[in-house]
Amino acid sequence: MQRHLISQSTRSLIAVSLVCSASFAHSVENGAPTTPIGIYDFGAGTLPPPSVDVTVGLRGASYSSSELRDTSGDRSPVGIKLKVQSGSVAIVKTTDVPLLGGTYGFMAVVPYLDMSNNLSIPTPAGLMPLKGKNATIGDVTLTPVMVKWTPSPGLFVNSRLELQLPTGSYRADRLINTSSNHWTATPAVSFTWIGAGGLEVSSNIQLNFHGKNKDTGYRSGIEYQQDFAMGQHVGPWTIGVGGYLNQQLTDDRLNGSRFADGNRSRVMALGPAVSFFDLGSDWPALWAHVYKEFGARNRTQGTQFALRAAWSF
Repeated sequence: MQRHLISQSTRSLIAVSLVCSASFAHSVENGAPTTPIGIYDFGAGTLPPPSVDVTVGLRGASYSSSELRDTSGDRSPVGIKLKVQSGSVAIVKTTDVPLLGGTYGFMAVVPYLDMSNNLSIPTPAGLMPLKGKNATIGDVTLTPVMVKWTPSPGLFVNSRLELQLPTGSYRADRLINTSSNHWTATPAVSFTWIGAGGLEVSSNIQLNFHGKNKDTGYRSGIEYQQDFAMGQHVGPWTIGVGGYLNQQLTDDRLNGSRFADGNRSRVMALGPAVSFFDLGSDWPALWAHVYKEFGARNRTQGTQFALRAAWSF
């Protein structure tokens, strides 16, 4: 321990704030993001048709927050200024190989994260500032199994097994990291329904199972995560609303024991969403949204802006 005259309660507050403060995705340890959220909106259940080559996707996102919420959803006395800029490249390969009544595909995503966090922690001696910054490649996600189905006209479904690998930058004594320093396994299912009148309802539902950080002995709990969007098709455009829900189902654990009160995180988000897809044109498929978070517990509450584009070859 540092040789400062800090009370036990203040040390506990610092520990909890370090665990919760830098979350732009879910419950985290020491400022490391876990699985990203707010990826899927319109067309979540669709996948590109089989091709000789691949589909390439690019995504840029910006998340900012100046609010940290506690277990009760109240604003924490810990001040925070969190900014996360991210860019990622996705390589998607679909085939006509039959599997489970559908067709097989696979995918890989490589993210780059530029993260900064400024904390102001109240102590008996006044506010204690803590600052952190990290910018580098994040944790790569591999999807070795992806199956798509079209059960009926206008209904598109796909299911995946995603594996997030600890490939990013991590140091246990750093306030914010681009890696979680553990693996995450994610089974997921997505669907898109488009009615005869052009109304679309899309969603992605997944569970995130986290491994243990070998450097700290910390394991984040299992999370339920759902992205969704509903909108109207108007020519090549789809205009409507989207959002997400993240609810942690089990407690965080430290060296096998429950951490604090379990540190279960929760957050919801809602906002305008739009997409563009003009089949046969030279334009890529495009998606954009702006989501405002609310109802947060044990994590930050902020705003996310994201823009995606995809090209099939």
